[in-house]
Parts: sequence; structure tokens; C-alpha cells
Amino acid sequence: MDLSITDPSPLPAPPAAFNLAAHVLARAAQTPDKSALQILRLSGAERWSYGRLEAAVRGVATGLLGQGLAPGDRVLMRLGNTVEFPLAFLGAIAAGIVPVPTSALLTVPEVTKLATLIVPKAVIAGEGIALPEGELPVIDAGLFRAWETLPPAPYDLGDAHRLAYVVTTSGTSGQPRAVGHAHRAILGRALMMNGWYGLSAEDRLLHAGAFNWTYTLGTGLMDPWTVGATALIPAPGIPPAQLTLLLKRFDATIFAAAPGVYRQMLRDGKPLALPRLRHGLSAGERLMPSVRDAWTAATGTPIYEALGMSECSTFISGCPTRPAPEGTTGYPQPGRRIAVLDGGQPVPRGQMGELAVHRSDPGLMLGYLGPDGRADLPVTGDWFLTGDTVEMRPDGAIRYLGRRDDMLNAGGFRVAPAEIEAALATCPGAGEVAAVELRVRKDATIIAAFHTGPATEAELSAHAETCLARYKQPRLYRHVATLPHTANGKLNRRALRAEWEEKL
Repeated sequence: MDLSITDPSPLPAPPAAFNLAAHVLARAAQTPDKSALQILRLSGAERWSYGRLEAAVRGVATGLLGQGLAPGDRVLMRLGNTVEFPLAFLGAIAAGIVPVPTSALLTVPEVTKLATLIVPKAVIAGEGIALPEGELPVIDAGLFRAWETLPPAPYDLGDAHRLAYVVTTSGTSGQPRAVGHAHRAILGRALMMNGWYGLSAEDRLLHAGAFNWTYTLGTGLMDPWTVGATALIPAPGIPPAQLTLLLKRFDATIFAAAPGVYRQMLRDGKPLALPRLRHGLSAGERLMPSVRDAWTAATGTPIYEALGMSECSTFISGCPTRPAPEGTTGYPQPGRRIAVLDGGQPVPRGQMGELAVHRSDPGLMLGYLGPDGRADLPVTGDWFLTGDTVEMRPDGAIRYLGRRDDMLNAGGFRVAPAEIEAALATCPGAGEVAAVELRVRKDATIIAAFHTGPATEAELSAHAETCLARYKQPRLYRHVATLPHTANGKLNRRALRAEWEEKL
């Protein structure tokens, strides 16, 4: 009996003296004049060569140390989609300081709550972005352009397993958590180059997300620079409707975005002429087959999906050399040790369970950080449980069924909302669909389907009867103008459930 587990060859040990920023910018010595970063506007682009980028990063490192910060100190980043963001992030890491990127959309109470959790020594702030309450020193990002010309700081080399940066996530609890990543995390990302991206030095990768999102931070910036490619980032305020123009005008060869961005770009149903584009990348939430098919029809290019999380980037994906079979997200990336567990033990292939990543994965976080700086890595044996419910097929492909906390209970049966959503999305006129479990009485819940398209309840119900078992069929259908999404474009079922349970 084949079990749902992979057992790849061990990965090489990281160097004894290592710095993430030095690794990311190593190509600057070989190709100093090549374009590393372009911030795109309809009127043109702000262009940074590899040589200028590395000099600026090391100059910012000198400037941050000159502000009294020391290796190991945490700095809270309050910056938008401007070049100051990567300069602050990599400049801090180059100096051994620990950056904590956050969304520019956070309010004062939200960012104050994060500051209490993270305990930063200072805040790096852009103009007009909310700051935490309190007496924290504020470093004006406007200084960075002057710091470009400062003498370059030496890279702070040390143990690859030491803390490099922190990202925040709400996880399944809805409460913010500080996710600590080691310098070695960049080595774990190398497994995505061929296992998902198909990325080379000749590529020009355009990412449509905000810099603070780990998907953008890694896929949009660090990974292209690690291989010597060019990163293309839209300037703040560029709407999805104009991304097609930027992709064409700036010769993008790979496009990365959340599924919601693809949906918006396809809204008018017209062909998208993108002659240089080879393929798209999708992560952040499940990519509906209808969106994938519509993109391929409009552009002639495929989308390769990946499954991951802030705690471990991505680890399941399709790629140009091994596309995902229909109905699956893809395969474990070469070098990843993953398993599908129930009760801590691998289940037979074809059986549903919880996706787990082995604690030896170089991309796995150090743990959730507390105010005292200690990292707590919750593991079951040697496995970090992701909270994702999946099924491993006989060939090793992974079928994603939903988050553990999103799973629905239908008469004692566990049902994945993604399965219901995918089935209903094939009904003409369904639009975007969300399936949630609603409490209608103290002791009773039902499965409800919310949809944005013009299809009627009768049409959706009849369609569900043709493709879903009776216990999986929604008992309630509701049309809504829009569905709630998080700032990163993920479908927010928790918010939808809370809103509608108040009305019932």
C-alpha cells in the first residue's frame, strides 16, 4: 500500500557563514549594469541596475547601523510599493537587523497591536502611512536616497539558522502571529525555481501584489534577483484593468498574481495580446478551473498554481515541465519532504488528511515569535501541520480540499468548500462562488452558497444535483454583489459567515 509521503534525497547543508541579502544580490558582481528592478507606471518606469541596487542596499545598511540599531534588533516596516521597501528589507538583513514588513493598509490600532507583539526597536516609515502609538523612534524612508552613497556596510555573516526577518499572519485564529524566518529560508526557495516558476536569468517577472505579502516579497523580488532576472512591480494605484498594458509594454515573460487579479483582468471577456508572456503563476488561494481556462483562452498561455503559506512559502505546485493533472494543485516540489497525515500517521494515497511539511525543510519558519524573542515551532513528531486538507493521488499529485477550519459538516460528513465552489462555478451565470457553513439555530447548521453571477437559485440547485452528492448540496443560495476578500485577494469565508449569521 502506497502511503501519502515523500522521501527525497537530503539537501546540502547551508554554508557556515551566510547572509540572505548577500545571497540574493550575488549576481550584482557578475552583471552590475543589468536591470534588476523596474517600478512600472503608465508613463514609464523607475529602473534600478543590479550594481546600483546592491550599493543602495549596503548603504542603507550603513545608515540603519548609524541610527543606533544593532544586529538582532527588530524594525517595523511601514512602507508602500516603492523602491524604499526592498532597500529597507534587504538593507536591514545585510546588517543583521531583523525587518518586519507590514501592509501599508493597516490602521493605527492594527499596527499598534502588531508592535506590541513584535517589540521593534524602531519604525521605518513612508509618507502618509499609519504608525503605531507610543514612543518608538521613527526612521524616515526619505533618508534612503541619501544613504545610497554611504560607504557599503559589510554583510553580517553568521549561522544560516539565525533569525533573518519576520512576517505576520493571522493563521486560523484570526489573531496576528509573528512568523520568524531564518537566513536559510532563501535556500528553501531555490526548490521553486524549477518546481514552479521555470525561472531563468533572461526572464522579466511582473508581480501584481503588495511588497509586504510574502508571495510578492519572494516570488516578485528575491527569487528573480537570486537567478539574475528582472523584477517588474506596478507602482501604487495601478488598477488590474491596466496590468495587461504593463505586461505588454514592459515585455513581461512571467506574470504572478492572486486568482482575484486574474478574474478582474478577464472581466470583459476580450482576448489579451501578450506576445512575450510564457505563463502565469498563481498562489494565495485556490485557482478555479474556470479562471485558468478563461486565461488560457484569452492569452494562449497556461497558469501554474502553487500551494503554500507564510510559514513555509510554497511547496506544492505545477510547473512547465510537469503541469498539474486536472483537479489537482500539482506535485511536491523536488527536494520537499511532505506527508498527508491523520492522527500523526501518513494515510494511504487517495485518502483525505492534513498536509504536513517535515521540520527539516530549509524554507520552514523557525517558529512563531513571542515578545521575548523565543521561537515556538509547533510540530507533531517531525511534522509541521499546515491546516490544509488534501488528498495525495497515486502518482503523487496533491488535490487541495480546503483549510481545516473551513471544512464543512454535512450530516456528519466532512465536506471541502472548494469542492462545492468548483462544482457550482461550472454552472452558467454562477459568477464567483463561496460555500460556508451557517448556523441557523443553536443546534443546527446548513451549507450555504453565495454567488455573484445572474444564475437563479433554481438553476444553481438543479446544477448541484448533477455534480454533487446530496449531502454536499447547499441548502441555501444567496446572490451578493461581491464576496469579501482579504487584502491579499483571498476569499474571506470567515467574514462572510459572520456577516450572514447576524442576519439569520
